[in-house]
Amino acid sequence: MHNDTIVALATPSGSGAIAVLRLSGSDAIMIASTCFKSVSGKDLTKQATHTIHLGHILDGKRTIDQVLVSLFKDPNSYTGENVVEISCHGSSYIQQEIIQLFLRQGCRMATAGEFTLRAFLNGKLDLSQAEAVADLISSDNEASHQIAMQQMRGGFSSEIAKLRAELLNFASLIELELDFAEEDVEFADRTQFKQLIDRITFVLKRLIDSFAVGNVIKNGIPVAIVGEPNVGKSTLLNALLNEDRAIVSEIAGTTRDTIEDEISIGGIGFRFIDTAGIRETEDVVENIGIKKTFEKIEQAQVVIYLLDAVTSSAVEKSKVAAIEIEKIKNKFPQKQLLVILNKIDQITDSELANLRTHLEPHTVNLIPISAKTGFGVEQLTNKLLNLINTGALRNNETIVTNSRHYDALLKAFEEVAKVKEGLETGLSGDLLAIDIRQALYHFGEITGEITNDDLLGNIFANFCIGK
Repeated sequence: MHNDTIVALATPSGSGAIAVLRLSGSDAIMIASTCFKSVSGKDLTKQATHTIHLGHILDGKRTIDQVLVSLFKDPNSYTGENVVEISCHGSSYIQQEIIQLFLRQGCRMATAGEFTLRAFLNGKLDLSQAEAVADLISSDNEASHQIAMQQMRGGFSSEIAKLRAELLNFASLIELELDFAEEDVEFADRTQFKQLIDRITFVLKRLIDSFAVGNVIKNGIPVAIVGEPNVGKSTLLNALLNEDRAIVSEIAGTTRDTIEDEISIGGIGFRFIDTAGIRETEDVVENIGIKKTFEKIEQAQVVIYLLDAVTSSAVEKSKVAAIEIEKIKNKFPQKQLLVILNKIDQITDSELANLRTHLEPHTVNLIPISAKTGFGVEQLTNKLLNLINTGALRNNETIVTNSRHYDALLKAFEEVAKVKEGLETGLSGDLLAIDIRQALYHFGEITGEITNDDLLGNIFANFCIGK
């Protein structure tokens, strides 16, 4: 299965200026040479690695396209095999004609992530680095890109590998003690072992805790914008997005569904959700929107409660809003809540002070803004950034973003805790060895030193074809 030569489009499908097709396998260069005619008459099979050649792809006597062919000979290639990359013109017709030609020459279509799978199987990447490739491709903001690059360079892997190597060394000494059980000798210094276990526990806890930040950075931080109808939620969304994506209207209840969009603030992705307003209504359709509002609050990490500072009954509405704010705080105590007072460009300073009197006792995060003019929007974006703990990111620490890694770390932490308890209670070496082996197993799961076909299938099925 992994010995044949595979081919796939490495660039997005569809028409463009150029497209890149990739072949990998022991026969990749030979197969490419049967369909390629160099403008200088070179034999592709006799050319050096990491060279580029101009020529034509031929199907018999028919010329399909003029191309550039790049050669990467094993083991100095992405997959560790012979790799050929063909840069052709971006016509969908040309792409398919070249792929079909290579299929007739003995290649087969690559499956999702198969090039990266081969890189892993050939020792070019460990498993966590391979997974980082997919994260890098899907990164759409500075923070997620930074984390993926750090992991792909092996930062996470090296940290885990170092801990595993130290634990493996003590495991070997414990196992050696079992061979000399009758002589009652102790090869593993228990004091040093306790210090190692404490250090491993500390690092594991830091990595596990980092997942809370890493997960939201990778997937974007969901922010629900809620409040009564027609207070300017859609206008605020447009101000944040700097584009007219949401429906803006003077008619109350215009937004009857949720509208989502994502922007990057300070390199962090925020997914803003403009929801239907919360109010008593007989409108069946609007009631459905209100129900969705509460669902979105449930899903959001941050809630923005937006109020209109201009209406004739603004003070009375602020009193009602204070009750609604308390309801949200009581129902979702763990969620960050920002209260935004909108349209302040249309009121006096004394009116603003009066509104503050009613609202500030209910929130430490009251921000006056004008979504229409943009006043206060920068303060809002800065506040949103401050709510997210980006210290580890700024310090270039290892941050866990992968749920599979998180699960393996939790299991390793549990086993290390058992080892620590065993050391403190004087557990026998043979029972200690069992817990150590289990911890080592979960460390190995992360880097791929321990794996199986089902695991690899699940991981690489999420990759795009051609990578």
